[in-house]
Amino acid sequence: MASKALVAESPAPLAQGSPEEPSRRRQWGLLATGAVGGVLVALYAVVTPFLVPALRKVCLPFVPATSAQIQNVLKMLQGRSGSLADIGSGDGRVVIAAAKMGFKAVGYELNPWLVWYSRYRAWRDGVHHNTKFYISDLWKVSFSHYTNVVIFGVPQMMPQLEKKLKEELESNARIIACRFPFPCWIPDHTTGEGIDTVWAYDLKSPRGSESKCLETTPAAES
Repeated sequence: MASKALVAESPAPLAQGSPEEPSRRRQWGLLATGAVGGVLVALYAVVTPFLVPALRKVCLPFVPATSAQIQNVLKMLQGRSGSLADIGSGDGRVVIAAAKMGFKAVGYELNPWLVWYSRYRAWRDGVHHNTKFYISDLWKVSFSHYTNVVIFGVPQMMPQLEKKLKEELESNARIIACRFPFPCWIPDHTTGEGIDTVWAYDLKSPRGSESKCLETTPAAES
């Protein structure tokens, strides 16, 4: 009799189709949906800064500079002084290398993750006092107060950037282009080979101001 009483007091298992079973399924479904949603939001936050530049009409993708490219840029900066701007500074390696040479160097980069990483690298290398990094679109920045400008560009942007820099920079400025030269300017100095080639343009030099682009003018009326 005692055993029967114990069995009678034990809770009966939930019958299939009972009201509590769908409730538990809904709870697990809500938890799974929340977890997936959280992962998607996190991925969006991480990936968006990398994708947004690529969706622009003229993008400047992040491709880390090689050691040879850095050395060639530093060669073009020998004997130079003043401030330096790196357009599309990426992970900050050009800015940091220039700061170690004594330049007050500034990097402009659209990707906030790369900017934060650049600031960390500058602090780690002990040159954070001579460097600054800004989250900024290069087309919305004036480079008029810089005497040295470095650019790792892409062919689609070089003509427009050439015009922008010519309008903004002073006559003593030097522009250093990496990977791709400017379409109209004739470089004053060139070093490196292949993808490590670097071109330097001095705006004060008459040869550096020459243009290989032919400008057409309307014919005079007879």
